[in-house]
Formats: sequence, structure tokens, C-alpha cells
Amino acid sequence: MPAPVVVAEVVRSGFVEGHHRGSVVALSSDGSPAWSVGDTTGPVLPRSCNKPLQALGMVRLGLDLPPDLLALVCASHSGEPFHLDGVRRILELGGLGVDALQTPKDYPLDDAAKVAAIRAGDEPSSLAMNCSGKHAGMLLTCVVNGWDTASYRSPDHPLQQGIARTFAEATGEQVAVTAVDGCGAPLLSTSLTGLARAFRTLAVAADGPERRIADAIRAHPAHVSGTTRDELKLLTAIPGAIGKAGAEACYAVALPDGRAYALKIDDGGARARPVVMAEALRRDGVPTGSGVDAAALDDTGRVPVLGAGEPVGEIRAML
Repeated sequence: MPAPVVVAEVVRSGFVEGHHRGSVVALSSDGSPAWSVGDTTGPVLPRSCNKPLQALGMVRLGLDLPPDLLALVCASHSGEPFHLDGVRRILELGGLGVDALQTPKDYPLDDAAKVAAIRAGDEPSSLAMNCSGKHAGMLLTCVVNGWDTASYRSPDHPLQQGIARTFAEATGEQVAVTAVDGCGAPLLSTSLTGLARAFRTLAVAADGPERRIADAIRAHPAHVSGTTRDELKLLTAIPGAIGKAGAEACYAVALPDGRAYALKIDDGGARARPVVMAEALRRDGVPTGSGVDAAALDDTGRVPVLGAGEPVGEIRAML
């Protein structure tokens, strides 16, 4: 397998002080490979990039939610009040309480929401953990099917088996590795090419569960991330785009014309993730597309290097 290559450099006061290595794949509008760097065919753990595909599996298993709550099932949410209210609503539809969630206890991802929670005297909770929307969707899918809710995280559970079948079909690859994600749920491997292929399937779907997932993300991008996240800015800058970032600097984006992108920064450096994705989209001329907010898209790829709290450099893409 080709080794990860330098995809971004860290520039401070005009001096290159470090590098981020990684891999990137781009698919053409017809789904064929357009270009790539690094290893895009070996298995990776896409982390939360998998969530829209897991949500697809749940919908195929009978999960039926309005678009805002379906977007939340796809989310690594920021823990803002509307996120937490949405998770409660999903659970209530199944007659469940927050205590049914088996997410680890955490504070909200959003800094302002975290500070507000601490000032209010709130303790870390399973509800505030960024994967609680996905877990609530899993629990409700179990209720719909009459399955045990206490063991819903087990890879042998019919819920997880059904999700795995959908995941393999969407990526076009057999699952080589089943790991444990940070939230405790099964984490399925695929290649970056498989990940891009699956997101493309969602983005071009004309109907069915795939279209429901894509339309939910399009209509409620803040539910998929939060009101201050670079993912939200990218999705609102490109009409019809869908996307999802994941831990360890994974990212997948697909456009309604069928072009799709997936990347992973090898060292997990999250700061390089939006920079490299923005450059990949620029490389294919996406900012010049009809209705695209090029300035907003470019802004998602600007990550400053600070000195005394002021910008003195940048993370610069090297594609």
C-alpha cells in the first residue's frame, strides 16, 4: 500500500515547522476515481463519518423520524440546547428515558455550551455526549422491531448486524475490521474510496432511504454538527452538498452532481482536516459552481497558526 503523503504543512512566521501526512480520494460525477494521494484502498476506521451510513441502516430497519431528528441521528452534535432537546424527543418516541443511552458521560463539544453547563452545575452526561443522537436512533430502531435495548451496542445484536449489511452494500466493500468506537458502538472499517462511494450514493439518490438521509442533512446541517462548526459552513456554502467529519481527522463530502471526496489525516490532526478538504474541492473547481459561496468555502480551509494570540502563520494544504 502507498504510504500517507504530506498533505499539509504548518507555517509559522514564514518557516515550515511541521507537516501533516494523509490520504485523499476524489470520485468523478459518474463515480469513477478522479484522483487520489496516499493510500485510498486499504481499510481505515472512518469514525463518525460512518454515522449517515449507520442512520441509513436504521431507516432500512424501520426507523421513521422527521428530517430534523433524522439529521441528529447522523450527528456528532455540539451539545447545544436544540441538540439535547432533539435527543430527548427521539427517546420519548420509543417510550425511553435518557437512562437508556449507553454513551459515555461527557460535556458538550461546543465551548459555549460546555461553559454554560459547568456554570449551571451540570455534571457530564450521556445526553450531552456528541453521539447521543445516533444512540437514540439505535434505541428507537430496537423498540420499533421489538429487539432488546440493553444490548443494542453488541456487534451480534440484530440492529448492528443490519447496519453492517447496509454499510457493506453502500461502500461496496466487505467490512474488514469491526472495532469499538469512542461512544462504545461498533465501528466498521472501509477504504477511503469505499467511504466516498457510499456518500456519493446518498448524494445522488432520487428516492428511498438514501434520499431521506441526504435530504435530512441538507435541510438541517446544524443538527448534524452545530452552529459554530466548519462542517456547517461548508455544507451551507455548497448547495445540495452532504458531509460528515469524524475523529482522527476523517472527512467525507459528496455533491449532488455525484462528485465525492474522502480523506484521513494520518496523525489525527483535526486542524488539517478542513484545510485539506477545502483544497480538494478547489482542485476540482467546486468554488466556481453555480450558487456556491466561494468565500465561505475558502474560509473553511483557513486555520491560522497563532503567536501571542494573533495569526502569524497558517496550516497550508499541499495537494
